[in-house]
Amino acid sequence: MIVVMAPNATPDQIRDVEDRIIGWGYGVHPIYGEERTVIGAVGVPEADKAQYLEQLERLPYVESAIAIIRPYKFVSRESKPESTRIRVGDVTIGDTGVVMMAGPCTVESYELTMATARAIRALGFSILRGGAYKPCTSPYSFQGLGLEGLRILQAVAQATGMAVITEVMDPRNVETVSEYADILQIGTRNMQNYDLLREVGRGHRPVLLKRGMWAKIEEWLQAAEYVVLGGNTNVMLCERGIRTFETHTRNTLDLSAVAAVKELSHLPVIVDPSQGTGRWSLVPAMARAAIAAGADGLLVEVHPEPEKAVKDGAQSITHEGFVELVDACRPVAEAIGRSLV
Repeated sequence: MIVVMAPNATPDQIRDVEDRIIGWGYGVHPIYGEERTVIGAVGVPEADKAQYLEQLERLPYVESAIAIIRPYKFVSRESKPESTRIRVGDVTIGDTGVVMMAGPCTVESYELTMATARAIRALGFSILRGGAYKPCTSPYSFQGLGLEGLRILQAVAQATGMAVITEVMDPRNVETVSEYADILQIGTRNMQNYDLLREVGRGHRPVLLKRGMWAKIEEWLQAAEYVVLGGNTNVMLCERGIRTFETHTRNTLDLSAVAAVKELSHLPVIVDPSQGTGRWSLVPAMARAAIAAGADGLLVEVHPEPEKAVKDGAQSITHEGFVELVDACRPVAEAIGRSLV
């Protein structure tokens, strides 16, 4: 069950609730937020749960006590009916706007990254994506510039007034990447890297958790639960395509997952149509479809010369193509009462 404390609950009152829950045989997982504390009770005594819920709700310093049968407690819609909003720079993710995060798949040089950042910034968008560390199936593929790539991203972001989203792959690098990035991306291959999930959960940077290419929605949400249990509630989910029998596209972009997750969870949902299709020509259509399905943001790969890109040029759109994509997406967002931000 989830116990939501009243906004004015004192530390002694919070401890009183925790002690009661422990006394009933549950494990306690508190999240101390800025406005209120939420206590997760995980454990055994199912038979007496209704009685315990009633006792807790009688306390004047408890706002509500909710029974949750899903394997993910804190990220469920039952625990928090209102949608989570995450502030990054001058943008709020999960609000009425559809957030655009765009940039090169891989940081190749300062000059190329700056050129793309300026093209994105010129359209009014302020979150720059770029990979400094690259997870690759082949050990012989380009693995990214590492720390040099992080420094390039930070320098470009500071010069253009943008925030940075980049991938972190190793729990040992979380602190370092957090010094350079505003959003930490967990890639598809690391969705169930539980040590990494716990580590970003201990931090304060917002986390974008990509769905594993093999993962069911429930597994994806349970991965998010690992992060939230660590105390970091600034988590967004990213649908980036799953692996199916289809070979025409790199992955099968599961846009039904956007609507499904919106029902199940309060977390914002982002869609990556670049990884989701692997074909630049399909990216604009799937971006529009993602917005129509209710996505809170898009993660798009943009490169000045995709045919010369070190990695994933086939799914990257040009600067001119990005302008066309934005022009095509705006009316879709407006049709459902939203806007691009």
